[in-house]
Amino acid sequence: MLLAVIYPLDRLFSISLAKTEIGEFSVWNDILEAEVEDPLLIYGSSRAWVQIDPQIIEDSLGISAYNFGIDGHNFQLQYLRHSLNLKYNGSPEYIIQIVDHATLQKRPDLYNLNQFLPYMLFNEHFYKYTSDYLGFEKYDFFIPLIRYSGNTNAMANILFSWYGKVDSKKIRYKGFRANDKTWNKDFDRAKNKFKSYKIDLDSQSIDLFEDFIIECQNNSTKLILVYPPEYIEGQLFIENRASLINLYENIASKHSLLFLDYSKDEINYNKDFFYNVLHLNKNGSKVFSATLANDLKSILKPQIVI
Repeated sequence: MLLAVIYPLDRLFSISLAKTEIGEFSVWNDILEAEVEDPLLIYGSSRAWVQIDPQIIEDSLGISAYNFGIDGHNFQLQYLRHSLNLKYNGSPEYIIQIVDHATLQKRPDLYNLNQFLPYMLFNEHFYKYTSDYLGFEKYDFFIPLIRYSGNTNAMANILFSWYGKVDSKKIRYKGFRANDKTWNKDFDRAKNKFKSYKIDLDSQSIDLFEDFIIECQNNSTKLILVYPPEYIEGQLFIENRASLINLYENIASKHSLLFLDYSKDEINYNKDFFYNVLHLNKNGSKVFSATLANDLKSILKPQIVI
């Protein structure tokens, strides 16, 4: 009898929260509601979702695109989106996979964990790829309402949605949203705290990444690896950056993939295009998206039937 009460209430909370379209919800909704019909998908972290405009890609290639970039997470959570998309929308024709220093690292905590609340109950995909992070307990995935207990932020958004106090307008266009910012002090703070930064690669993420590549090949999905622009001072700050680039080059060579490295382009020396060392601002994203689109056009155009 208790389950008959709490499960419908859980569904009400989850549906209400997801409909707010706040943050990452709009992308999860499109995937899980089978709304993604685009043949070209863009994967990655915030280095994807704030830097690659699918509209520019579409205009150049003549095929629709969607940006799956997920803020603050490495490849494991990027793969969660991929696996769910395969289940609900099928295999895309093309995937542009953004890679960088964080792709094959793994943070211990589940960043921005509220984005998973509406979808995780009894869902094996969310359990498999989020349960080994600090954030949720096992019972949160299998007992209705428990994960909402004490979560004042989520409950406030649910209540606001009931009373029409939340703007339900999507803040992203097909997963993309440029940041109209100027250079900030993030890098100065990092330099004051650390002399340099060393990438700590996660073997589990590397294995999953290679499995993903093989999966794409088995599904006849053309995969292209892209290292996005990175302000030059930030590149010099990373101790073992050269070995990381070498790793991506070796993976690409091993699997006969194209690897486009834009960290050597002129844009990396112009601070006006960045709001920190890792992220392009709105103007920078336009320039990079246009450059990437033009390169993709020469690479993919012969294969695309308009």
